[in-house]
Order: sequence, then C-alpha cells, then structure tokens
Amino acid sequence: MSFLKKYLAVLVFLLLWEFLSRAAVVNPVFFPPLSEILQTIFRMLETGEMERHAGISLWRALSGFSLAVLVGAPLGLFLGSRPGSVRRIFDVPLELFSQLNPFLLFHILILFMGIGEAPKVTLVFFTCLWPVAFSSMSGAQSVNPLLVKSGRAFGLKGFALFRKIIFPAASPFIFLGLQMGIFYSLFMLIAAEMMGASSGLGFLSMNSQETFQLKKMYAAVLVIAFLGLLLDFLVSLLGKAFLPPVEGVLSRAEN
Repeated sequence: MSFLKKYLAVLVFLLLWEFLSRAAVVNPVFFPPLSEILQTIFRMLETGEMERHAGISLWRALSGFSLAVLVGAPLGLFLGSRPGSVRRIFDVPLELFSQLNPFLLFHILILFMGIGEAPKVTLVFFTCLWPVAFSSMSGAQSVNPLLVKSGRAFGLKGFALFRKIIFPAASPFIFLGLQMGIFYSLFMLIAAEMMGASSGLGFLSMNSQETFQLKKMYAAVLVIAFLGLLLDFLVSLLGKAFLPPVEGVLSRAEN
C-alpha cells in the first residue's frame, strides 16, 4: 500500500501516456503508446542491443563515480576535521573548481584526451567529486565535539578516533553526498554521450532521434530513468545497511 502511495503519480502518468496515445489525443507517431515502447525494449534486450548500450553507460558512470568517492570522501573528511584556518586555505580553489561548467570542460577533455572512454569517465568523476567532497566535509564539521571529547577520554586518538567517532558520526552526510553523486553521474554521462560517443544510452537516444526511430528513443529514455532509480535505491539500501545509529557511536568507542 505504501508503495502505491509513493508511486501513484508515476502510475497515473504512465496510464495517461498509454490512453492518450491509443485514443490519438496526442499524435501516436511522435508519442507512441507505452506498451509499444516496452515491447521495443524487450526486443532490444533479446537482440542484445539495449544490454550493450546500458552496460557501457553503467560502466562509465560507475567508474567515474567510484573514483569520485575514493578521492572526494577522504578529501572532505580530512578538510572538515581540520581547524578553520586550514580549511580557509582551500575554500577559494574548491569553490572555483566546483563552479566550472562540466559541459565546457568536456570539450577541453576531448581536446587533450581524444574521443574515447577517458574524457567521459573523467567528466563523471569531476561532476560527482564535489557533492561527495562537500557532503563529507559538512559531515566532519557537524560531529558533536562532546563525542570527540568522550572518545579522547576513552583513550582514542589519531586514526582510532577517526574510525570510531568521526567517521560513524559523519556517515549520514557522506551517504547523502553519494546519493547526489550517483544521480549526477548518470545525468552528466548521458549528456556527454549525446555530445561525443558512438555507444551508450545517451548515444542511443540521440541517434534514434536523428534517424527518427522514436520508439527506440523513448525506450532509451525509459531505461535511463529506470537505471537512475535503481542506482539511487541501491545507494539508499547501502546507507540503511551500513549507517551506524548515532546513539551507538559512544558505545562503539568504549570497545
């Protein structure tokens, strides 16, 4: 029942899509019925075409996102746990780089890296880096000083203090950054594939539009939306599975 309430608007939209197209309220040539688009997806899955493009897009998105997590989370936690005077040294460079337009950056990356996998993965990495880094920094800054003092009172210091106090307390912010990053990864990758690629869901959508294969275009759009929801759900699931309860941080410190 809760599932229906949560996705009721989506279900109504999909039913309206099917009805309006079948009733020719909208032109079915430009807006095919949902059922026909689903049939197109299944046919593309049978031939392996959809699987190939989706697999390539997922590999690119997850590669860039993983690199952003490996760099952004430690960077944000390190800067967030430093005194304000140290953080201020990095404020201007971080703000400057985070405001760079990724679409303009993509053309520069192609100029130096060529048209291959490297510029696409690098663009995803650059786009995901900032929400992950800034969320991790906010998490480290939001740690209750009493928790840190209590941890030190139990004899924790250095990496042990970070592992048992700072990281668990900052984890909700880190996972918020991961959710934002995973969304940006797919969104930015699809845009990059539309501008310069010969494979992937973004290329499939753009190429299908240019060749007037509109059912394929809508099929690619639906798969992109589904993958975005799936990735967001998986990150949320990981967060629920691994996030320690805040009230349990002190008891972990005692051990």
